[in-house]
Amino acid sequence: MEELRKLYTQHTGQEAVSCDEIAGSGSNRKYYRLHGSDGSTLIGVVGTSLDENHAFCYLAQHFTERQLPVPAVVAKSADGLRYLQDDLGDLSLFDAIKGGRDAGGRYTQSEKELLRRTIALLPKIQIKGSRDLDFKHCYPQESLDETNVLFDLNYFKYCFLKTTGLDFHELKLEATFQLMAKDIVAIPGDTFMYRDFQARNIMLDKEGNPYFIDFQGGRRGPVQYDVASFLWQASAHYSPALRQELINTYIISLKQYVEVNELQFRQNLKLCVLFRLLQVLGAYGFRGYFERKKHFLESIPPAIQNLRELLEEGGCPYPYLREVLSQLVELPQFAAKPEEPIQRADGYKTTDNNPYVSHPKDGPATFSRYDGKGPLVVRVFSFSYGKGIPADTSGNGGGYVFDCRSTHNPGRYEPYKELTGIDEPVIRFLEDDGEILTFLESVYKLADAHVQRYLQRGFTDLMFSFGCTGGQHRSVYSAQHLAEHIHQKFGIEVRLCHREQGISQTFENKAET
Repeated sequence: MEELRKLYTQHTGQEAVSCDEIAGSGSNRKYYRLHGSDGSTLIGVVGTSLDENHAFCYLAQHFTERQLPVPAVVAKSADGLRYLQDDLGDLSLFDAIKGGRDAGGRYTQSEKELLRRTIALLPKIQIKGSRDLDFKHCYPQESLDETNVLFDLNYFKYCFLKTTGLDFHELKLEATFQLMAKDIVAIPGDTFMYRDFQARNIMLDKEGNPYFIDFQGGRRGPVQYDVASFLWQASAHYSPALRQELINTYIISLKQYVEVNELQFRQNLKLCVLFRLLQVLGAYGFRGYFERKKHFLESIPPAIQNLRELLEEGGCPYPYLREVLSQLVELPQFAAKPEEPIQRADGYKTTDNNPYVSHPKDGPATFSRYDGKGPLVVRVFSFSYGKGIPADTSGNGGGYVFDCRSTHNPGRYEPYKELTGIDEPVIRFLEDDGEILTFLESVYKLADAHVQRYLQRGFTDLMFSFGCTGGQHRSVYSAQHLAEHIHQKFGIEVRLCHREQGISQTFENKAET
């Protein structure tokens, strides 16, 4: 640590006020946050491998010069074992989406947006980052080759498969591995393969922009491997629908750089998913069974589930390997837990009909004595129909009243009876069901058009009310989200009142703050 402090002083011209160690993950590198007297911070890294440090510093400089979102390396020690880099903060994508992960893969819209933004950036570092890149600086090798693939497959065999006690024909499995290695290397890929592209290796700055870290193990290889690494991360619990959405997002972004044969891309992706799952199971076996690290032991069941789902989808084209893996996922220690049936209220029905389709208005716009009086103040209420619609105190006779009772009601289920529409479990229930999102899409379109016209005409008051059975769940969620939506989009004053909950909140006019 003392040598790191000296490097900091040489670079900044001041001594570090403090040097605090930052918890690492599976790496042998150690990280420190160094604080300057001026309040600035840098991250200090102490590595045990000179070649690994060199690879990271070279790649970071190369990517920084191409304006890619990575931390810049600002200083290196003479012996190459220490370096200083930009401090991107403490929030990783892994931490930012913890709620969805803990909820078993029930991600909110904001969490999904973070995932979309991240995977849309991946082709940029893979394609743009590979231009003029000297792959000879990569560690421990410049390209993914058969030897590398076989190393990972045998890592799976010796550190995971053999520990299970499953009987298998080693020569048949080795022959399959040889064939699989040839197929993996044959996938076109003269691009930068991140190799460990996962949520823990993505940092988010104060604005929520993704930054890439820990790419020192990258090398030349197929782009599909990184997609597999990101979307089949064991503990993430991404649903098949979300995976497909993110794959589509990635392909759209990839097409900005290269031509894409989507059918071929998806076929190669399945092969990379199989390879990645076996590779991580090998790592989990070694880190978990041999080193007894809790995180890796906890990652084994979800990784097995990912493998089980891949096999069910026909994602293993090698007969003997498919036979072995099918036996593996059915071992007692990996047996899938039966899913609990989803209870739906008797008689509950849904409809695809949308009652909020707007209709064009005939004739020219008319004006009234309220024109030009501004500024506009929007008032948003949630209420219970049993206690009546909120009264309009402006004298305009009221505004929009939306009935939320057509959407799925969390109040019918015991876990949510004491919660409201601003509590996270209720938010996840409503957004996972999706009806409330379709409902609000129509409301947003109507509200945006109305607010815009009232601003143009200089009106002073607009009122929106959302009602449901108890004024507790659906109406509270809808009112809260509309108020935040209007304030974010237009910057005007919005007064929010959850009447039955006794909660009020004012979003100030941004022009006056």
